[in-house]
Amino acid sequence: MHSALTGLGLTLPVLAAPMSGGPSTPELVVAAARAGSLGFLGGGYKTPDVLADQIAQVRSADVPFGVNLFAPNPVPVDPHAYSQYRRQIQQEADLYEIDLGRVPVTENSDYWQEKIDLLLATPVPVVTFTFGIPEPKVITALKNAGSLVGQTITSAAEARLAAETDVDVLLVQAAAAGGHSGILTPDRLPPEIPLPQLLKEVGAATSLPLIGAGGLGTPDDVAAALGAGAIATAVGTVLLRSEESGTSAPYRAALADPARRGTVLTRAFTGRPARGLANIFTDRYSDVAPTGYPALHHLTSPIRKAATAAGDPERINLWAGTGYRNAQEEPAGSILKALASKA
Repeated sequence: MHSALTGLGLTLPVLAAPMSGGPSTPELVVAAARAGSLGFLGGGYKTPDVLADQIAQVRSADVPFGVNLFAPNPVPVDPHAYSQYRRQIQQEADLYEIDLGRVPVTENSDYWQEKIDLLLATPVPVVTFTFGIPEPKVITALKNAGSLVGQTITSAAEARLAAETDVDVLLVQAAAAGGHSGILTPDRLPPEIPLPQLLKEVGAATSLPLIGAGGLGTPDDVAAALGAGAIATAVGTVLLRSEESGTSAPYRAALADPARRGTVLTRAFTGRPARGLANIFTDRYSDVAPTGYPALHHLTSPIRKAATAAGDPERINLWAGTGYRNAQEEPAGSILKALASKA
C-alpha cells in the first residue's frame, strides 16, 4: 500500500466510498475496516450532533475510518427558474398531498463551520472533501490535527487547483460514479471519460497519490484503475445492497430490478449533476431542472421522503453508478475482498 495510506494499516486497495443520505452507516464503515479496507462516513446532510454520534460509534470499534464533507461551492438558484420548476413538479407532490409552496427557498452551508470545528476538536484519521475546495487554512489545520486530507476532483485542471492547497491525496472521480459528481463547476455535466484515462490525465498533471472512483463493479475494473496509476480505488454503488448499508427498501429493490433502464446524469433532484437510475422523475424533469444547490435538494426532499415511505421508487433519487448491476446482497467485507481479488 502506498505511503499515504500505510499508516492506516490497510490491506485492501478497495475503499468504501462515502454515501451521504443514509447508506454509509457506522456499521458499513466498521465492516469495511475489519476487512482490511477503509470506510467513510458521509457527513453531508447530517447535523453536527448526528455526525458526532456516528463518529463516536465508529471510533468505539477502534478501526481506521474517514469522514467526507460537502465543501462550500454554492450554486444559487434563479428565483424565476425555481418558481417555475416548483410548479412543474407539484404534480408529483400532489400524489402525497404535499404543498411545495410551503417549502422555503433554502440556501445553506450544511453546517460547514460547525463540522470543521467538530473534526478539529475530535480528529479522525482521514477527512475528504467534495463539491468545493476548502480554504488552505482549513486543510492545514486538519493536517496539523493529525488527519490525512483528501480532495475529490473530476479533471486534471481541478487536480492542479487542489494540489495548490497541500492536500495529501486526490480522489479522482469519473462521470460513471453514482450520486453527486464532485465537479467544481456544477453548471455543466462532467465529461464522460473512462476512469483509467482520467487517472492517466490527472497523473500527468500532479505527483499527488490518486484514489480512483466511478463505475467500478468488478475485479477487472479495480485492476484497470490500479494499472492506470491509482494507489487504491473507492466503491459505493456495489455496496448499496450490502447487509450493513442503510439503503432503503424501495431503493434496494430498484437496484435489483432487471427491468431498470440504466443510469442517467441529472439535476432533477438536487440542482447539481448526479447519476442515478432512470425513473419517472428523471424522465420528466432532467431536461427542465435548473441549476441550484442546495435549493432544489430541499425543494424535492418532501417528495422523496414520502415516496420512500410509500415504497415508490419512481420519485426517489436512486443514486447509482454505471456498475450498479454488480451490487449484491452480501456482507460488505466480502464484496470488498472480491473486488480486490485481481489487484
